[in-house]
Amino acid sequence: MNASKPSAFVAYTGRDKELSKLIFNGISKANAVDACPTRYEPWEYNDIAGNNLLSPILEGIDASPFVVADITYLNPNVVYEIGFAIGRKKKVLLIRNSDYEGDRNLSKTVGIFDTIGYSSYRTEDDLRNKLTSHISIDALPFEITVNSKAPVYVMPSNEKSVASTHLISRVKKARYRYRSFSSTEDVRLSATDAIAQVAQSAGIISMLDGDNREQTVRALFIAGLADGMNKPSLLLSPYMAETPLDVRDRARPYKDQNEIADIVADFCPEINAKLQESSPPPIIAPNLLGRISVGDPTAENEMTTLENYYLQTDQYLRASRGEVNLVVGRKGAGKTALFIRLRDTTRADKRNIVVDLKPESYQLLKLKDEILEHLAEGSKQHLITAFWEYLILLEVTHKLLEKDRNTHRFNHNIHDLYEKLEDIYAGGEGIAEGDFSERIMQLSQRLSENYSTKVNENATKITGQNLTELLYSHDLKSLKEVLSQYLEHKHNVLVLFDNLDKSWSTIGVDRTDATTLRCLIDASRKVERDMQKRGHTFRCIVFVRNDVYQHLMANSPDYGKEMRATLDWSDADLLRELLRLRLISSLGEKFEEANFQDIWAGISESHVFGEESSSFVIDRSLMRPRNVLKLFSHARAFAVNLRKEKIDQEDFYKGLKAYSQDLLVELDRELSDVFPDAQDLLYYFIDSPSVVTLDQLYRVMSEAAIPESRQETLRDFLLYHGVIGLHMDDKDQYIFDVGYDLKQILIRVKRLGAEANFVLNPAFAPALETKDQLIEKQSSFTLK
Repeated sequence: MNASKPSAFVAYTGRDKELSKLIFNGISKANAVDACPTRYEPWEYNDIAGNNLLSPILEGIDASPFVVADITYLNPNVVYEIGFAIGRKKKVLLIRNSDYEGDRNLSKTVGIFDTIGYSSYRTEDDLRNKLTSHISIDALPFEITVNSKAPVYVMPSNEKSVASTHLISRVKKARYRYRSFSSTEDVRLSATDAIAQVAQSAGIISMLDGDNREQTVRALFIAGLADGMNKPSLLLSPYMAETPLDVRDRARPYKDQNEIADIVADFCPEINAKLQESSPPPIIAPNLLGRISVGDPTAENEMTTLENYYLQTDQYLRASRGEVNLVVGRKGAGKTALFIRLRDTTRADKRNIVVDLKPESYQLLKLKDEILEHLAEGSKQHLITAFWEYLILLEVTHKLLEKDRNTHRFNHNIHDLYEKLEDIYAGGEGIAEGDFSERIMQLSQRLSENYSTKVNENATKITGQNLTELLYSHDLKSLKEVLSQYLEHKHNVLVLFDNLDKSWSTIGVDRTDATTLRCLIDASRKVERDMQKRGHTFRCIVFVRNDVYQHLMANSPDYGKEMRATLDWSDADLLRELLRLRLISSLGEKFEEANFQDIWAGISESHVFGEESSSFVIDRSLMRPRNVLKLFSHARAFAVNLRKEKIDQEDFYKGLKAYSQDLLVELDRELSDVFPDAQDLLYYFIDSPSVVTLDQLYRVMSEAAIPESRQETLRDFLLYHGVIGLHMDDKDQYIFDVGYDLKQILIRVKRLGAEANFVLNPAFAPALETKDQLIEKQSSFTLK
């Protein structure tokens, strides 16, 4: 036997002793033919007791000009070796014994091997002849690249299984775009397609399934391809399932579906490293992290800079076009930012008039306690609507007089009108001085005093017919007429109302509070329509908290009548754009057209704790812009303090720790404002599991001394504010995942009954030190 001949590795099953002997003898006969240009090495040559079997097999495949593999039976190890050889760009000669049924049907169902092609044989001599005839060494052609748009290829065991659902969910959470094989849509896997999919991947994840041979064959072939191409790959296997010898050391077993998240998180750095090999260098030079600023999370603190990076959402554009008369949103959603930008952009034109009013409920307490509580509902609505209408007209007049106090003297068009308007306004009783809060309190107090006097005189309640007589201290008809004439010399008038519902709770909003807000909306529409009929561009917009608005409208006969813009954020990419605008504002003009990913790659590690790092921030923000900015700023500060060029995993964890404590204090205070008897409730979740049953949730409330009669209401509050979500098999569901429609979650909770499980938002995990948190399991550094 000529030892100088090139050796070709032969793979086949040892399960069928008779077939195994036939193949071995056929190989021996082929090796005995001197004219045969190749020496064949069956896998048994490497089966030496005490030695690692896999290494010499893979080395033998590497050294072979081509590989021969018998697929009469689809032996798992052979399937893996076929994939490995193809990945190494080796010619693979597939053979099958036609006298054996073997795994013929399985092969047809799987679809890989008949799309490559195979040769049939029956006897030892048939096999000898096949092996000694000319064999082309031309491998299947493919190009190894990386698909940057969808860099991960996933082969789940079964799309409907819980394990596969967890896998796909975890890949999505890492924010990798992925391609996958679907056994429900593509019954058979083409070898050509499998090779192409692996070749363009930066990471491959496949799952073994001991109960499904088709899946096992596909997964092992994919795993072999990935290893052959030196692609990062992850092979998941159910715990205690029998794993083929060739992949036993590299398969990652999982005991339950929750472990899949940890395993995928461990695998992400390998994908990232592969992606970086083919990625262009970051567009942001090192050492620029210290220059970056994202502004102040509180809009009131960035009035002078907000215009540089404000995200003009559809809600803002609709408000600026006059298409809404209500802006609703929860705390931290950006109502104040929209208020400021709308005000500033409108008054940038000096011909426009902007009246920004922030009445607070305490300023109306005297009116509420001394008058409104004693009136019939109809009279109450009549008086409050008249009150707001009167106030709007007075404040617009006040703004005009203030704005033109000096310029009217040199403008003959408005000089006489100004003095006339000033005379009418000054004729009122004691409301010309002070700021708005003082003026509204004076108006409220004067009305209360007039009402008390009138009641004492008549010793009876006042009805709607003479209520307005107590309110007006001006000739309202003359005021409207002169005001309208004056506005003919102006362009647009914008009246903005905010803060009336500040510190209100939906539980604490009584009928009078709701009526007050309802009448403010009605009065603003009434003044708006009246002025528009007179030919003026006059708009009023009321800003109100979302939960208060929903409470108000649910008890209103004309629910949904108002044109409104809702500032509830549910699109993570929109929050990324908000962050991008703030980043490029501090980086300079040359970055104006840069996309988010290019900027982010220059300042942050791409993945932390198995999650894409920007998703890590957004998923813990309760989908509120203010919180996105807070968490990012905390993480950036830790990186800058340690002179780092990028924000890394440790910085994000430390930033989350600081942000989590802030959030806990804020939400506990917000909860206490609404439910005074629920003070410190959130702190009772300390050391609890991240996922709790309904009984466990109520047990925590009981420990916090919450009466049973209030526990369901408090549960709904926690759900509404995103503190907790409904734990689902495929994905935890929070309020922002259902368009902020709490009913959707509550119906699911009702259907689940006592089986309902709730998950604490991971934003609170560090502050409350909850158990079973991914970042707690994976943080290998020591916080200082």
